[in-house]
Amino acid sequence: MRETVWETLCEHGHARFPGARGRIPNVTGAEAAAERLRGTEVWRRARTIKCNPDSPQWPVRQRALEDGKTVYMAVPRLADENPFFLLDPDDLGGRSPRQASSIKGATAAGRTVAVADLEPVDLVVTGCVAVGEDGSRLGKGGGFSDLEFALASEAGLVAEDTPVVTTVHEDQVRPAGEIPVVDHDVRLDLVVTADRVITCTRAPRHPARIAWDELTEEKIAAIPLLRRLRPG
Repeated sequence: MRETVWETLCEHGHARFPGARGRIPNVTGAEAAAERLRGTEVWRRARTIKCNPDSPQWPVRQRALEDGKTVYMAVPRLADENPFFLLDPDDLGGRSPRQASSIKGATAAGRTVAVADLEPVDLVVTGCVAVGEDGSRLGKGGGFSDLEFALASEAGLVAEDTPVVTTVHEDQVRPAGEIPVVDHDVRLDLVVTADRVITCTRAPRHPARIAWDELTEEKIAAIPLLRRLRPG
């Protein structure tokens, strides 16, 4: 399904630099989708958001800072002992919200913080390769989004009723029941495209936990926080 979505985006000319395949694809209409998300009630209520660092959600991070929201953005691939950037809209080091919300800008305008130093979040924004109208999702296959969510959940930063949303292109949306899911998958509450907002009906969410038995030695070795938290 990932390959189908990546190919469709490329064929239709909806994939932006640096291309779609192998990543959370940067797509046309990302800015319009961010604006549509901006008009939702869950956005208006949120004061602190956790957002993925991928390119298609750059406009979301920018608008959050413009609207005075605190942004926690994961360090790419969680490759730091302190795996989240804190972006304070009142202290961006002289950079604009657009500049500060890029990966490069966050490195300069924000600071990395430990999970223990984060505040509870009001809204989670996640990147997707494919999404279902039933709230199911597929990432790029690396498992980093699930790990981010599990770390935040175990630390009490994300509650069972914290809204989880995504912004995508219509080419990434699939009918309900088409995307396979497992028990620990995090389902979406809203799917937002440039053209519409899809409200997803999901079962109550169970607290996310790190599935240690599903992590490879290579993945644990690559993520400093996992090495430190590993049981035993």
